[in-house]
Amino acid sequence: MIAIDTSSLIAYLRGDAGSDVESVDEAFRLNQAALPPVVITEILSDPGLDPAVAKLIQELPILEAHEGYWQRAAMTRARILSKRLRARLADTLITQSCLDHEVPLITRDADFRHFAAHAGLILV
Repeated sequence: MIAIDTSSLIAYLRGDAGSDVESVDEAFRLNQAALPPVVITEILSDPGLDPAVAKLIQELPILEAHEGYWQRAAMTRARILSKRLRARLADTLITQSCLDHEVPLITRDADFRHFAAHAGLILV
């Protein structure tokens, strides 16, 4: 299983080019794609979202929160913030979902590099 971030999923849906888009395509072809709950919320909150895309999103596996998720997410975010690095809340929650499920994240969002360097997130 591999998690897909909003940035790469949107790029894939738009038909953009990039190694992350190729990784998303491969994850879909191999039936390995999964979404953190925050990504589902971000994508489905687009009022102009194509209904076919909404259906696809709702059919993908979800990285459900495990017990203690919120506390671990807080500790992960505190670790990054203590280094005076950027740690957006949504990015923190996506990171914690990936860490808890021990899955890598496909993303084009450079803000995740801090989570990779200091929290153990594996990026694709």
